[in-house]
Amino acid sequence: MKMTNYRLQNEMENINPQSQSQEWFKDYVRQVLESNKPYHAKTDYIGLSIQEIQNKINYLTADIQEMTALKKKLSLAKSLALEATATVLAEYGIDRLDGTSISSITITPQKTKLTETFKIINADALIKLGYYNVVVDEQSVKDAMLTVVGMDEIDAFVEVGVISEEIPAKIKVNARRNSSNNQATELLNIVDSQEAA
Repeated sequence: MKMTNYRLQNEMENINPQSQSQEWFKDYVRQVLESNKPYHAKTDYIGLSIQEIQNKINYLTADIQEMTALKKKLSLAKSLALEATATVLAEYGIDRLDGTSISSITITPQKTKLTETFKIINADALIKLGYYNVVVDEQSVKDAMLTVVGMDEIDAFVEVGVISEEIPAKIKVNARRNSSNNQATELLNIVDSQEAA
């Protein structure tokens, strides 16, 4: 996997909501926008920097999934190996092996694990005996409040409020469907080399 680190991408990766890094990043974006580079180079630089971060996220997500599957497989393999080795050692009448790097290997005795199960056979009889909860059906209340009759009946017992949440403006990177990513990468390399000069 190719991971290119553009300066803008590094600045994005270091943004922290509780620090001054947001202002530093905004200043850098202003510098990019105010530079004398062509507008399409600026667009590509910003967009590809964001896409590279998304590529890293996708790469890490795939790695985490693979590692989780591998961990599960290895845990099962270890458990099976422990059981198989214990069986073979028991066949030979060995209950302990002493080593130099490993102090010893011992066989743990077979155990029976008891797990309690619970199943209700006659729910109606238990309800009649008083073993039940009464819970308000919130969805039915919401549905009833959509009607005039239901609203009149329920209004005194329900408080309806509206929560307003500000969602800040964000940019969206719209990649070209049929463009070659190599051309954009070459363009960014040119932009980076011009910045270094």
